Amino acid sequence: MLWVLLSLLSALASASQDAWTKKFFSHLNTYEMLIYPLLYSLPFFIVMLGFVPVPELDRIFFWCWGISLPLNAISSLLYIRAIKLSPLSLTLPYMAFTPVFMIGTGMIVLGESPSAWGVGGILTTCLGGYVLNVDPRRRSLLAPFKALAREPGSWTMLIVAFLYSLAAVVGKKGILHSSPLFFTMSFFVALNLIVTCGLVASGKARWATFKKYPLQGGLVGLLMFLHALFHTYAIVMVKAVYMIAVKRTSILWGVAYGYLLFKEERIVIRFGGALCMVVGALIIMFKG
Repeated sequence: MLWVLLSLLSALASASQDAWTKKFFSHLNTYEMLIYPLLYSLPFFIVMLGFVPVPELDRIFFWCWGISLPLNAISSLLYIRAIKLSPLSLTLPYMAFTPVFMIGTGMIVLGESPSAWGVGGILTTCLGGYVLNVDPRRRSLLAPFKALAREPGSWTMLIVAFLYSLAAVVGKKGILHSSPLFFTMSFFVALNLIVTCGLVASGKARWATFKKYPLQGGLVGLLMFLHALFHTYAIVMVKAVYMIAVKRTSILWGVAYGYLLFKEERIVIRFGGALCMVVGALIIMFKG
């Protein structure tokens, strides 16, 4: 199934982008961390847009395109803030809740509905979130919930997961009323320019910062471009919730990067929790 391969490639590109951003740009402020991939991916989107024919556009496309801009801008800002505040292994796994939320948002926007298997996937994903925060040193069933409240990156990422569940279904509807390449390229050209110029103009980021690491910036920009490209083609081939569920295998890559690059602790327990969340997402995909 081509959509599965594209979803997995999107997951790998996404996790790699996060790890690269955290490793090389975490000493910057949150806004400058956000701008690096946006600014350096912009040339890729602009060049590609020049080769994309403009399809016939209707009112639904413009509504979806317009709504997607603030949704993705806010989500991206909170996403970068989350991975800056907390370990990757305690933030990225909460993105597994995106397909859980999409059972509701997909039903409203795209007419998708859950089944009994879908409910089972939800419970499995939530169990993974519980296991993720288990601390053997604290013998309390409530400890993981206290950890979620205590770890700012974790609960921030949970908010991001909900916002992405809205952005994914609205974006797919916009794609269906235009074309995959036109929607994606035009959208990211606008989003990247608006967010970058807006943050610099407001004084929250400095232009000089983005001249310091051109090689690292170029790679993170390419990863963002590939992430968006793979995502776009995969999501139009299958129900949005299924594609996002497979894409959340990025969680496993994120936990692995957390251990390999940042030597994050309790990795076995965190990997187990992340794996449980992915299994829940996969149940939703194959049986939901």
